[in-house]
Amino acid sequence: MSSDFEVTPVPLAGSLFASSEGHIDVRAPFDGSLIGRVPACTSADVDRAVVAARRAMETPLPAWKRAEILDTAANRLAARREEFAIAIAREAAKPVKTARVEVDRAVGTFRFSAVEARTLVGEVVAMDAIPAGEGKFGFTMRMPIGVVGAIAPFNFPLNLVVHKVGPAIAAGCAVVLKPASQTPFSSILLARMLIDECGLPAEWLSVVTGGGATVGNALVDHPDVALLTFTGSPDVG
Repeated sequence: MSSDFEVTPVPLAGSLFASSEGHIDVRAPFDGSLIGRVPACTSADVDRAVVAARRAMETPLPAWKRAEILDTAANRLAARREEFAIAIAREAAKPVKTARVEVDRAVGTFRFSAVEARTLVGEVVAMDAIPAGEGKFGFTMRMPIGVVGAIAPFNFPLNLVVHKVGPAIAAGCAVVLKPASQTPFSSILLARMLIDECGLPAEWLSVVTGGGATVGNALVDHPDVALLTFTGSPDVG
């Protein structure tokens, strides 16, 4: 987060991006002071992110690689615990002690996701319930559903993001993430960490910052978003 309040760029469609359409001021909930700025992304930016995510999935990540990325993410997040806790405390007005607990839970969420990446299996089904199936069997395989759109809330700005991003990566799905406008910095830190330190290819995770009426609706309505994960109130939804 820049101390002179330059716009903090977001990872989007494989590169760092600061919107030409303006920015969003992020203010501390407890006193209204300016703590930073993020890009005011547009529906066109959402489209670029989704197109890049879909293109990225044309080169699948094998299960061992997904698990390795998630294990590394858990280790790196644990190592950067204090940095993430301070980011959460500043943007969400949480006590640092409480923010540390959230970081710890996010570490655990990544570890659970890594386990799932290693244990995603199909099923073998005997076909001999009828005479024509004697001596035959069928099998099922779990395949990535496609691009995941993730809309996260403000109250747990790290762990509830990891609850969306971690399982999606485990399943082999690229993600376009919209964090809450009040608390975007921990999400940006997380995405940068996954890409820069954990081996996640850049186009597999984009962060789009902006309001629900613009960025949120564009993500929900995009025809190439195969699954949407949303946490929020009925009014927001």
